[in-house]
Amino acid sequence: MHIKILGGGCKNCEVLYENTKQALEELGIEATIEKVTDFVEIAKYGVMKTPALVVDEKVKISGRVVKADEIKKVLK
Repeated sequence: MHIKILGGGCKNCEVLYENTKQALEELGIEATIEKVTDFVEIAKYGVMKTPALVVDEKVKISGRVVKADEIKKVLK
């Protein structure tokens, strides 16, 4: 599984990153997490509001920070 956190590096992006790590740990899932801060790359996903969560090249969440519990539902 390959996960990307899209955003400019703001506090919300960091919170989403940490919540995603927590969700992965709680589910026992091995995954690569990558931070994408280049707005040209972010635009390629059609994301207009960050932070965004991309799982295996599919945008799952965009424009809001979500807690680990909601991320776990997306990852299952």
